[in-house]
Amino acid sequence: MTPHPAPGLGAADRAQVDDVVDAVRRVLGGDLVGVYLYGSATSSGLRPESDVDLLAVVRSPLGPRVRPLLDAVLARSGRRHGLRPVELTVVVADRVRPWRYPPPRELQYGEWLRSGLEAYDPAAGGPAPWGGPVDPDLACLLTHVLLDGVVLVGPPAEQVLDPVPPADLRHAVADGAPGLLADLEDDTRNVLLTLARILATLHTDRIWSKDGAAAQVAGDIPADLRPLLELAAAAYRGEADDDWAPLLDDAERLAGHLAGLVGTAQAGAR
Repeated sequence: MTPHPAPGLGAADRAQVDDVVDAVRRVLGGDLVGVYLYGSATSSGLRPESDVDLLAVVRSPLGPRVRPLLDAVLARSGRRHGLRPVELTVVVADRVRPWRYPPPRELQYGEWLRSGLEAYDPAAGGPAPWGGPVDPDLACLLTHVLLDGVVLVGPPAEQVLDPVPPADLRHAVADGAPGLLADLEDDTRNVLLTLARILATLHTDRIWSKDGAAAQVAGDIPADLRPLLELAAAAYRGEADDDWAPLLDDAERLAGHLAGLVGTAQAGAR
């Protein structure tokens, strides 16, 4: 029997990944260059709230295939189906290689976009729910894939993607920091851990797991705020329950402190 390309996945997660990839292959056919699993599934291990992160590389823009591709993933993602959330990003091969910054993105699927994706009519010509045509965060995503991605379809990632220069990686993570603060009240744990990961990347030029980043930057956090970051990391690992409503004032202080450190680190890297 041929070994599964992602042996670290449990049986249910493996079945979901296989189902999503099969659906992507049916929609995209011979235009599909490759599909790569990355993120916590291939690095630190899937946590209770982890998404399944997938990158698909195609030869040409999706055009009329956008709607069937979205429908295929909508049916195979999310707790409402008893499944993990899927995050699927699609890029066109010759738009990310040779590398340029900021890189263009063809499509993104994520559960936080579900309502907009369900209603989206590409033929109507309105804005895509996933935002504009370029995405600085792709620098981080493609670095993830090149470092520890697993090939599910196609050639190795290094034959399809160029490495991201460290300066562009730093630029990308810092560009994402300001927008996070607006989501603090609704997504407190993720905002705090993502700010920690941005700071850790700026300090080390490498991509960290969210809880690994929290440990990496703990020494930069005031002692009275450090337990909040530890709580966020523990909840991310499924080791604690986190109710942020009574902690929001301190969470705002922590987020502001982390954002300030990110700004300082970004200025120092210029």
